[in-house]
Amino acid sequence: MPKNTNTPGHSRLTKLNKLTKQHKIALAGVATLGAAALAFSAVPSEAGTTTSDAASTAKVAYSSEPIKGVKASVTDQLAGASVKTEAIQAKADAKAKAAKAKADAVAKKKAAEAAAKKKAEAARKAKKAASRSAERVKLQPVAATTYANNLNGWINHALAIMKQKGIPGSYNGLYKNIMRESSGNPSAVNGWDVNAVNGTPSIGLLQVIQPTFNAYHVSGTSTNIYDPVANITAAANYAAARYGSIDNVNSAY
Repeated sequence: MPKNTNTPGHSRLTKLNKLTKQHKIALAGVATLGAAALAFSAVPSEAGTTTSDAASTAKVAYSSEPIKGVKASVTDQLAGASVKTEAIQAKADAKAKAAKAKADAVAKKKAAEAAAKKKAEAARKAKKAASRSAERVKLQPVAATTYANNLNGWINHALAIMKQKGIPGSYNGLYKNIMRESSGNPSAVNGWDVNAVNGTPSIGLLQVIQPTFNAYHVSGTSTNIYDPVANITAAANYAAARYGSIDNVNSAY
């Protein structure tokens, strides 16, 4: 068995010799700190207090920097979040405003279309009503004009028919010849002139013979030679063909 040649003191020395350079530097630093501590303790009490306070303050100042940084970071984040929220809200408000404007435009357009449609419908109804009214007026039978059953009424009635048929003549022209021929008597008959001798006496207001009455009878009037209106219109028609107008007859014709 080999002998143990290492003594206790020798073993410790060997271990110390084995300390690394790093350990040596650390030990030197510790020694330096110890010297500094002794120097601070040698300073008077007032100075010691000040130094202690300064050191304490320095430590607080040192430790507060990260807190300030964190606080600033949080504040920035909150401000950024607020701006972001405001931007989102502004975007939502703009979208809602645009949607409302679009809805208002659509509603306005629909209202305008409805008003135009209503106006067109009213115009169509008015036009249709006017057309029906005009049609009723067109189809409405003209009330027959009534004439008095006397010489004045007979002449006026005859003049209306003559106007429709294009037969010339005036009230005065008819009246003067009627008064000369029959004195206004529709039943007057001449039984003594040549016509009577020949079997065709002159009859009526304007003393017309039957052959002449038949030849110049005006359609729409009575075929009875004694009818005042038929007698006048036939005689006026004959006078227009022979003399141009009953107004031109001033004697027997």
